[in-house]
Amino acid sequence: MVSWMICRLVVLVFGMLYPAYASYKAVKTKNIREYVRWMMYWIVFALFMAVETFTDIFISWFPFYYEIKMAFVLWLLSPYTRGASMLYRKFVHPSLSRHEKEIDTYIVQAKERSYETVLSFGKRGLNIAASAAVQAATKGTGQDACETAIPTMSVGLTQKWSPSHQPGPERSPW
Repeated sequence: MVSWMICRLVVLVFGMLYPAYASYKAVKTKNIREYVRWMMYWIVFALFMAVETFTDIFISWFPFYYEIKMAFVLWLLSPYTRGASMLYRKFVHPSLSRHEKEIDTYIVQAKERSYETVLSFGKRGLNIAASAAVQAATKGTGQDACETAIPTMSVGLTQKWSPSHQPGPERSPW
């Protein structure tokens, strides 16, 4: 439990917060070399986080698992080892280059499907809301659902108003 908490803290501080600040500095100073370095880091780190989701579930029982994870994050980050740059150049870039067209096609299809799905759910939601509003309006007092008591000038007396007897300039209930 203690190693898990320490690991979370190391990944948060050294895996995300420090690199985020260093990325900010690289963008602010417009240093292309640093910008490229941090872009490679973030790509590798994103893949690490995706893999970590599954490894935490299935192999977190492995001895020294969290210590290995902490060492890996520090290795990725270190300017001496240039772990993220090495992994990016040797594995990530070649793999993404080989599959770039398929990935782009999948992303376009996913965007189209998500747009269609959002529209479909939106229409369903509006239909459900409209049906509920109509049911609520017709439910209740039955035939007198649209009738409202309108007070007259006489004290204590009320007059019923319904859509068939709408008050207009020529027909005022008063």
